[in-house]
Amino acid sequence: MLDSTHNLPRGTICVEDLEIGMCRSLSKIVTDRDIELFAEVSTDRNPVHLDDGYARDTMFQGRIAHGMLTAGLISAVIGEQLPGHGTVYLNQSLRFMAPVRPGDRVTATVTVLAIDHAKRRVTLETIASVGQTTVLKGEALVLAPSRKFD
Repeated sequence: MLDSTHNLPRGTICVEDLEIGMCRSLSKIVTDRDIELFAEVSTDRNPVHLDDGYARDTMFQGRIAHGMLTAGLISAVIGEQLPGHGTVYLNQSLRFMAPVRPGDRVTATVTVLAIDHAKRRVTLETIASVGQTTVLKGEALVLAPSRKFD
């Protein structure tokens, strides 16, 4: 089944089937509603996200999405596609490189860098981009699901 943003099927890739270089991504247009809902859920109501007048006078010269909203798209790729359902986050580094604005199409991409089969630990490169601009990059360490534990 495809998700509502017409990305790859959701599911699970068990650690036994992962390979270095495997890659999955999703794309989503960040809407005003997304930003408002994130502000409500997170309680982060910084006016740079919500108030056009305030945001125009900042270094961003306009409203931007919460950085963690963008990071949430990385989480979606990890939890839904690579490795997918049953994955447990252990660690995530994030470096915010550029702002995401309402209406931007963000593509979150996750690539397998290393696999420790014995411990089921997988190191993933995590990148989010808007067009050719990298807006977020980092690295995740996850505990991947395994057929041995079904």
